[in-house]
Amino acid sequence: MEETTVPELKVKEEFYRSTEKFHVITCWVGIALNLVWFISDIFVLPEYWLAFFIFRASVSLIATLILISRKITGINIYATMFVLVLGISIQNAYMWSVMDIEHFQQHAFAYMVLFIGVGMLVLWEVIFSVIVLAATIISNIIFYGVNSNLSVQEFVINGGLLILTVAIFCVFLIRTRYRLTYREIKSRLELAKSKEIIEEKHEEVVNQKKEITDSINYARSIQQSLIPLEGHFNSHFKDSFVLFKPKDIVSGDFYWIYEKNNVVFYATGDCTGHGVPGGFMTMLGLSFLDEIVEVKGIKTPSEILNMMRDKIVSTLKQHGNFGESKDGMDITICCFDKNKKELQYASANNALYIVKAQQEGHGQELQIYKADKQPCGFYHVYKPFTNNVIKLEEGDCIYTFSDGFPDQFGGPNFKKYMHRQFKEVLLQNCHLNFTEQKNLLNSSFETWRGKQDQVDDVLVIGVKV
Repeated sequence: MEETTVPELKVKEEFYRSTEKFHVITCWVGIALNLVWFISDIFVLPEYWLAFFIFRASVSLIATLILISRKITGINIYATMFVLVLGISIQNAYMWSVMDIEHFQQHAFAYMVLFIGVGMLVLWEVIFSVIVLAATIISNIIFYGVNSNLSVQEFVINGGLLILTVAIFCVFLIRTRYRLTYREIKSRLELAKSKEIIEEKHEEVVNQKKEITDSINYARSIQQSLIPLEGHFNSHFKDSFVLFKPKDIVSGDFYWIYEKNNVVFYATGDCTGHGVPGGFMTMLGLSFLDEIVEVKGIKTPSEILNMMRDKIVSTLKQHGNFGESKDGMDITICCFDKNKKELQYASANNALYIVKAQQEGHGQELQIYKADKQPCGFYHVYKPFTNNVIKLEEGDCIYTFSDGFPDQFGGPNFKKYMHRQFKEVLLQNCHLNFTEQKNLLNSSFETWRGKQDQVDDVLVIGVKV
C-alpha cells in the first residue's frame, strides 16, 4: 500500500490557505473596532483623547498598510495579525497606565475582550502568542513605571492579575485550537490522498480486469472454435439437442463428435473445475480425443478412456505426490453404430440414461446405465474402464450429461435439483421433439435456480436413434 502521510510543508500550506480569508476579515474588523472605540475615549478620559487617538490611529494605520501590501511585501496574514494584536495590547498598556482605579477597572474588561477575542478567533503558532504575552507584560511594566500613580497592590488586585490569567489562558486556547485545526486539515489531506490512491488502484484493477476479461473472451472464442456446433449432432442423428450453459466465460464442460463409416463417436466431458482452469483441461480433452479416435483409429470406448487417462496422467506429470495436480475429468464416450443400431459406451463417473421408444401397451421407462466410479485422470487405484454394449431400437433416446444440472441449488428451500427430479423431467417430456425438450429443460433449470448463482457448468446432450 502506498504511503498516505502528507508532508508537513503541504499541511502548513493548506492550513494557511484555509484560514487566510478568515484572518483577513478578522484583521479588518479589528482595525475598524480599534478606531471606533475612540468614541468611548472622548467620554471616559477626555484629557487623553488625543494621545489615545494617535495610538489607535498609528496601530490601525500600520496594520492597514501591512494588510493591503501583503502581495507586494510577501508578509503572511499571521504576521499581519500579530502586528495588530501586539499593537493593540501595547496601546492598552499605555492607556491603562494613565487611568485612576475606577477607569482602570473598567478598562480591564476591554483588555480581557482583546485576549478572549484573540483566543477565539486567531489561529497561529504558539510562538506568536508567547511573544504577545511577553510584550504585554513588559509594556505594562514600562508604562506603569513611567505613568501610573497606582501602587503595585492596586495594579494587581484591580485587574492586572486577572488580565494576566486571561492572557495565559488564551495562549493555551489558541495553541489547542491551532493543533486541532492543524490535525483536522492533515487528516483531511491524508483522507484525500488515500481516496486518490484508492481511485488509482481501482482504475488499475478495472484495467487489469478488462485485460483479463479480454484474454478470457479470446480463450472462449478459441474454445468455441474447437467445440462442435449443436447442428453437428443433428447431421449425425435423427434428432438431437445440446444444452450447454457455461458458468463462466470459459467452460470446464465440453462435448465432441466424430463419424466414420456410419459409426458415430461422441463424448460428454466434465473437467475438474470450471472457468479458465477447466477450460485448459477441455483443450487437452478435445485434443486427446482427436488424436486417439481420428488419428490412431481407436474405436472401443473403454480403450479410448484408458488411453485418455494415460495421456492426462503423463501430460500433467501426476504421480500421486503431495501438492501435485489432481486434475482430470468425468467423461462419457459413446460409439453408435447406425447400421447395427448398437451403442457402445464407457464412462468415468457420469451415468447414461436411455428412454426406450414407446411400444403399444407399454409405458415409457428411463433406464440407467452406470459408470465406472473413477475419474479419467490420476486415481489411487487404476482399473480398466468397462466397455458396455446396448442394443437399441429406432426412437430410443440417449441422454448424457455433466453434474452441473442436478447439482444446481435453488427452489423454495434452496436445495439441489437432484438426479431424481432431473430424470422425471426427461421422462415426462421425452415424447416431445428435441428442440422443445431442450427449451423445457432450460426453463426448468432457470426456474429452479431463480436468483441464485449458477454453481457449475451445465451440459446435457440428447440424441434419438
